[in-house]
Amino acid sequence: MRTEKKQKLRQLRRWRIRKKVTGTNTRPRMAVLFTGKNIYVQFIDDLARTTLAATSTLSKSIGETEKVAANVAGAKRVGSLAAEVAKSKGISKVVFDRAGARYHGKLKALADAAREGGLQF
Repeated sequence: MRTEKKQKLRQLRRWRIRKKVTGTNTRPRMAVLFTGKNIYVQFIDDLARTTLAATSTLSKSIGETEKVAANVAGAKRVGSLAAEVAKSKGISKVVFDRAGARYHGKLKALADAAREGGLQF
């Protein structure tokens, strides 16, 4: 399958999911994005259209000494860091937005680490 076709299908899948998954102030949407090198997590209030909190592998709270990549180990670290950031902002319940990605590997490791950190999906 051509790359353009895969990208188009993934975008359609994202739009289909986003019609059903919305975040509020009391239960924000936890949006996860994986690139080739980094992992990004945002807590979004869709009603007010604001980002309540965010973290990534580029965050200064991870530290300069640790090299965190977009792999399973990095996903676990970012998941626990995302739970800490959410707890500091008073967020305990979230709606998980996986952006059309399959729930396995890096995504599952991030979600499990966030659950262990105290977030409820």
